[in-house]
Amino acid sequence: MSKLSIRDLEMSGKRVFIRVDFNVPLDGGRVSDDTRIRETLPTLRLAIERGARLVLASHLGRPKGKVDPKYSLAPVAAKLGELLGKPVAFAADCVGADAEAKSKALRNGEVLLLENVRYHAEEEANDPAFAKQLAALCDQIFVCDAFGSAHRAHASVVGITKFVRQSAAGLLMEKELTHLGRAISNPERPFVAVLGGAKVSDKIEVVQNLMKLADAMLIGGAMAYTFLRSQGLPVGKSLVENDKLDLARGLLEEARTRKFRLLLPVDHVLAESPDFSTTKTTDIADTPDGWMGLDVGPRTIAQFSQEISKARTIVWNGPLGMFEKPAFAQGTLAMARAVAAATVAGATSIVGGGDSVAAVEQSGVASQISHISTGGGASLEFLAGEKLPGVEALSER
Repeated sequence: MSKLSIRDLEMSGKRVFIRVDFNVPLDGGRVSDDTRIRETLPTLRLAIERGARLVLASHLGRPKGKVDPKYSLAPVAAKLGELLGKPVAFAADCVGADAEAKSKALRNGEVLLLENVRYHAEEEANDPAFAKQLAALCDQIFVCDAFGSAHRAHASVVGITKFVRQSAAGLLMEKELTHLGRAISNPERPFVAVLGGAKVSDKIEVVQNLMKLADAMLIGGAMAYTFLRSQGLPVGKSLVENDKLDLARGLLEEARTRKFRLLLPVDHVLAESPDFSTTKTTDIADTPDGWMGLDVGPRTIAQFSQEISKARTIVWNGPLGMFEKPAFAQGTLAMARAVAAATVAGATSIVGGGDSVAAVEQSGVASQISHISTGGGASLEFLAGEKLPGVEALSER
């Protein structure tokens, strides 16, 4: 990694501003899933061991630039204290007199969490004056460990770097960049990309970039229907982006010309609507009118699994069906098991995107995946070959 790392910093006795991603689900004022908090503990523990004074900042939800108690990070401070086994101080705002006083009162190894940075509209506007106020809470040292926010040019991610002497990657950020970077710059081959989810439009650049890098691509989920329809196949009431048919046709043509292996579903599980309990499985070519495809079928699962079993590098983003409904989750769960089996056999696997990560957790194979990315949008933009503002802004090593 060419960027400065937290490992390179002299932090003892210094207030270090650490941007974390504590955008976690809350239920009745309690954290209901602490995965994102746990992911950043190695960074926080390293800083604590080295005698830093930690000032932590994060966003939570979309309060739209106004104070909204429902998006307060106070419950997160309590949860973090539990996980670290030490008290975590909390500032009722992320800038201003209270935050400054509390940051100055910190002693070596102590931790302060600031209130939601998105309570201020200036955060998302990357306002320089606001970024300067955030920087005033530390001693010229900034660490970004929020890979999930690295694709956003916001004040606490990018703006603050203009007002500090050193900007470094935290351990989680470093891990994300190492795994994703290796996958797209120097993958062990065969390299297989698996893409799912609802819309082609969300993943056009990813498809185009990965077609240049991978040896094969498997496309499932609702986005597959735009590709299938572009070939004149019947898809019933399945979700199709009609304005993307020409694009899908062009990508398939490019794959044929270059002899690139692009696999689409050959059969699927159908229902008259997502809420109908009656389902049937047919070949794509036999799709009846009035029915919609909501999961890949057994032949597709077998084909995709076979392709994955031969891979040495696998990148998977997006579910292969309407995974949140058990009747349409089989394809996605089977994919999770296939990716895990290939990993156990020696492949490197990277899984990103909320639903694919949930599938891996639900299948009980999370521990067998090489790397589970914490940033859905950020990992997609990275895989699309785009520069992430939050990474670009860090100091060179």
